[in-house]
Amino acid sequence: MKTVKFRTLGCKVNQYETQEIRERLLGYGFKEIGGGKKADIYIINTCTVTHRADSDSLSFIRKAKKENKKAKIIVTGCLAEFDADRIKEACRESLIVKNKDKNKILKRLYLSDSSRRKGISYFKGHTRAFLKIQDGCNNFCAYCKVPLVRGVSRSKPFKEVICEAEELAKNGFKEIVLSGICLGAYGKDLHPKANLVQVIEGIEKIEGILRIRLSSIEAGDVTPELISKMEVSRKLCRHLHIPIQSGDDRILKKMKRNYNRNTYLALVKSLKKRIPGIAITTDCLVGFPGEEEINFQNTLDLIKRILPLKVHIFPYSRRDGTSAAVNFNEEINPVAIKERASRLRDIARRCSYDYRKQFLNSDMDVLVENVSFAEGGSWEGYTDNYIRVLVKTGLNLKNKLIAARLKKICDDSCHADFS
Repeated sequence: MKTVKFRTLGCKVNQYETQEIRERLLGYGFKEIGGGKKADIYIINTCTVTHRADSDSLSFIRKAKKENKKAKIIVTGCLAEFDADRIKEACRESLIVKNKDKNKILKRLYLSDSSRRKGISYFKGHTRAFLKIQDGCNNFCAYCKVPLVRGVSRSKPFKEVICEAEELAKNGFKEIVLSGICLGAYGKDLHPKANLVQVIEGIEKIEGILRIRLSSIEAGDVTPELISKMEVSRKLCRHLHIPIQSGDDRILKKMKRNYNRNTYLALVKSLKKRIPGIAITTDCLVGFPGEEEINFQNTLDLIKRILPLKVHIFPYSRRDGTSAAVNFNEEINPVAIKERASRLRDIARRCSYDYRKQFLNSDMDVLVENVSFAEGGSWEGYTDNYIRVLVKTGLNLKNKLIAARLKKICDDSCHADFS
């Protein structure tokens, strides 16, 4: 029996696509192994959103080659789109598979693929299942390489989405995370057209699914229809990840973002008024070309105003082929970027604490995922508004929805009592 190892970098869409490949290979008879054991085949699903992602991807390729010089190494994902030369430098014998050909990996291994089943039926290592419903992006933000490596927006047919969600529910998954490169664009390219709310309403009807979470959505795609659905739905989680990138209008315009700070702030205020307790998480890009201290201060100010649960902070990374790389030369000193990121991180921590503080001594529903050995063997799970909760008990709580009383805030989690 041939053995296979998987390594996935980057977004939830990449993680979903690795799961698709996994199910096809294991269904063919391969055995997945981990640890330091040598595998016959290594599949590395890469990311290229930043220089760090490039470096990590290439590092895993070299590590696989070192682990087993006779192995077949398949490199796919976003780095594989335009960086074949760099991949070949890391491993001359690697087999490069473009994103659009991920579903043909069996054929690239000279194996017949007679399976007609689409999508995934489970999600290894997770109690929440990521369900990819959309790919590609039409936005072409100035800093972003994703539209270049993923192409234009494409939606999965509505019936396929529902069938896949039903299969996941049958296999015990209680939370579905709807995922896409530009999730809010779902359905605009379908005939007849569909939208994200229709997907949510279709999944709401599936027995066994208790929660529906959205992975990430642009501010302009948070429609009145979606907000109304969040107000009344008993399954749609009170959590939206809405990237900011910058809180300064001049920088947002240079980034080719389709909103300004006032429209973003007004959206968040409306969400908090209509959906009490909603969590906002976000992305911030630090050190975009031409970002001055006053521009960065505006970002800090906006973060304080929206009080996010979590902020993902990215230092600007020049990506070949993007309009920022072509048009903007006034790059920021890396030392200044590092210092700004540190200041933003401090503000983000305080905001997260203040947001979570309002739920202390409240009973919250928690979907338990796994035991966290890093937290002394406590059970780890999440509330619907994405607060990480730790519960100490001798009972087996895996994949159970429990009521827990939040008692103490610690770093990125809350400790809770359960009885």
